[in-house]
Amino acid sequence: MIPSHAAALACCAALAGCAGVPVDELLASTGIVAELPLESGTRVEVARFSAGRAGESQPGWGRFIVSPFATKSDYRLVDGGAGVVLEGLANGSASGFYRRIHIDPKRHPVIEWRWRVLQTPADLDPRVPARDDSPARVIVAFHGDAARLDIGERFTLALYKALTGERMPYAIIMYSWASDAPVGTISPSIPTGKIQTIVVESGGGIGEWRELRRNVREDYRLAFGEEPWDIVAVGVMTDADNTREKARAQYGDISFRPER
Repeated sequence: MIPSHAAALACCAALAGCAGVPVDELLASTGIVAELPLESGTRVEVARFSAGRAGESQPGWGRFIVSPFATKSDYRLVDGGAGVVLEGLANGSASGFYRRIHIDPKRHPVIEWRWRVLQTPADLDPRVPARDDSPARVIVAFHGDAARLDIGERFTLALYKALTGERMPYAIIMYSWASDAPVGTISPSIPTGKIQTIVVESGGGIGEWRELRRNVREDYRLAFGEEPWDIVAVGVMTDADNTREKARAQYGDISFRPER
């Protein structure tokens, strides 16, 4: 938690530095849509961790900052027993690992992945700020109509850019593992309703590989009440900054495909 005077200074800096900046320029998703061609083909392979080598880096992927005041989680390719996977380690920390990519959710609405939770804090629930951690999250970021962002959402974009030097996308869905919230729970982030958590696993299965599949187009409609624009990034996040405990999970390959 930052002191109140520091928070006030940060807010002032955000407003002063971003005053008069068109909201589109505060969105990371604007540039991604302009720069990257839409993915094509029957299947979009977002993450081929299995094609890497344990101990090496994952090309095209990088860290994203959740909070400038949190220490960073660690991500590395490891031998998962049946091939190479990405492992996330958090020790009272929070940061994500992601890839910029341009996908049409009308053409490729179904995301498929697998993960394995190995260590987790207890009593995790995205509806309770002090317990809003997760050993395993898959994150999908979207572009959208900047004109629909209200003053509070615009302020959040400006503040994030002022504090981190980075920009946020228009909207984010976080598919999360939780221990104390039922599958299907949808919960907004405290800073902005443009980040929504959807619980896809609730407790159990520790140490087991789980196969998951979601229709991101349908989930976006449920979470935000509008049609999604293009997907602009996909990532993972293992975090434990709220509970100040430890979390560990492994992630297999991630892909998108059409509805069958």
